[in-house]
Amino acid sequence: MVSVPMARPTTIFVCSDCGHVAAKWHGQCPACEAWNTLAEERAPAPRASAGGGGGRGLRAAGPAGRPVPLREVSADRAPRLATGIGELDRLLGGGLVPGSLVLLGGSPGIGKSTLTTMALGLLQGAGRSTLYVSGEESPAQIRLRAERLEGGAAPGALDVPVLAETDLDTVVATIAAERPDVCVVDSVQTLGASDLTGAAGTVGQVREVATRIMDVAKRNGTAVLLVGHVTKEGSLAGPRVLEHLVDCVLQFEGERERTYRTLRALKNRFGSTNDVGVFEMKDSGLVEVLDASARFVAEATRAPGSVVLAAMEGSRPLLVEVQALVSPSELVPPRRVVTGIDRNRLALVLAVLSRHAGVSVGAADVFVNVVGGVRVDEPGADLAVALAVAGAARGVVAGGEDARVPVAAFGEIGLTGELRSVAHHDRRSEEARKFGLTQLVTPETAPTLRDAVRLAFGSSRRPSTRAA
Repeated sequence: MVSVPMARPTTIFVCSDCGHVAAKWHGQCPACEAWNTLAEERAPAPRASAGGGGGRGLRAAGPAGRPVPLREVSADRAPRLATGIGELDRLLGGGLVPGSLVLLGGSPGIGKSTLTTMALGLLQGAGRSTLYVSGEESPAQIRLRAERLEGGAAPGALDVPVLAETDLDTVVATIAAERPDVCVVDSVQTLGASDLTGAAGTVGQVREVATRIMDVAKRNGTAVLLVGHVTKEGSLAGPRVLEHLVDCVLQFEGERERTYRTLRALKNRFGSTNDVGVFEMKDSGLVEVLDASARFVAEATRAPGSVVLAAMEGSRPLLVEVQALVSPSELVPPRRVVTGIDRNRLALVLAVLSRHAGVSVGAADVFVNVVGGVRVDEPGADLAVALAVAGAARGVVAGGEDARVPVAAFGEIGLTGELRSVAHHDRRSEEARKFGLTQLVTPETAPTLRDAVRLAFGSSRRPSTRAA
């Protein structure tokens, strides 16, 4: 009886925690016993061994490479494809680089498809060849969005070729045949390779999709914009290797109910990661906000619990209003609700306020909001948050009732109550004075948090908010 050799498996399952390789998927890794960590990958091709001794010999070595000194390496500047959207081009370092991969992430409904459609429409109108690959929307849905943008933000949007497809082989073949200057893939989690058994969006599928699209983009010189989903925590969904494969990672932030959006560069091989773009969502599409500080300062209120924060968004100073509300609570523990800042940072600020500044809100609900849907993740926001909470707790206006302009503040708070300097002090102060905010509370004007509270509110006090 002749035995038939078994076919070599085309895919394997690798544990993301310990690296164990299995021939089939298991809910629990047989090696480290971790759950849901086996991800499907393409099986590596067998390598020929030297000597032909049943595979026991050394693997055949390839030809040795020739290292080249860096001074002999040509460093020609890559040409850029300007999208016509100034804020986007600035974040990219001047425009899209041919053959590059840009990953654009953001929550559902934030405006990712609107931004990519605008970019393709402007590029198409400028004479560049484009392609829109959609795995989520039908061509009719994309046309409706293009019609809305055609008469305003993106002339030429209706001339963009569109392909509604989820099969990776078809998408790669189309990009290779059409050879567009710029291609949008919306989204990377909807495409699937037919030779992998996992569903579209799984770790193995996303890695395979990104790798093959990167290969065809590099070979044809096509700049690709990959749209990616985000998790409920706000981070990009899929394997971390996806962010390592691409050349640039852009994060679209904001709230669907608000009009302002911020576009932030988290990684950029062809430009700086110290910039952020601000947009406003309107009926005609996304509109660039070139002077966001003017918008936010004009809307700032003169009321207890309101302080203007002189923040830094990358290399750009930005003035935003921080509002706080402190009210007696009937819950144990009381609520701490924040929007636009880190909740753990608020807990630190409240603890230092109580211990070193005499402002106790331990039995009160505290609500803090950065107005306009902007998210601030820098420690320089500590002082503005503290002054807003102190003003709300005492029921007094920062700077005094007769002050005509809001108080501006920035600085990091230490655990011992001291105020620490933050980067770009001069640029923050200059931005505040530019809009007439002459009342500045900073680590340079107040060395401790207690001094800052005294400087902002004088001797005005109100009974503590502790529950009776």
